Amino acid sequence: VQLVQLGAGLRNPGASVKVSCKASGYTFTSYYIDWARQAPGQGLEWMGRIDPGVGVTKAAQKFQGRVTFTADTSTRTAYVELSSLRSEDTAVYYCAIIPSRVESYWGQGTQVTVSS
Repeated sequence: VQLVQLGAGLRNPGASVKVSCKASGYTFTSYYIDWARQAPGQGLEWMGRIDPGVGVTKAAQKFQGRVTFTADTSTRTAYVELSSLRSEDTAVYYCAIIPSRVESYWGQGTQVTVSS
């Protein structure tokens, strides 16, 4: 199983950012794809998830209205887009699949920095 992330970088406040997560090594529609982030000096924060098979999403309350989860089954790629960025959104963003309580796979992480 491999999750490879692309995208992100430096963004201005108020802009949007979209991070991709390309999956391989398993049946793409078998597991939710979760998204989380870790800001400097803070713990991991769950953002939400998508069921790539049907496109159903769930966002953490904190991000509702600002986050969009999508998935493209033809390219086995999931995306998270966060809008109205602010400095507090500076973090490393991760995608993950969690097939069981003892098994999880994570992307390598993508740095998003929000600064003018």
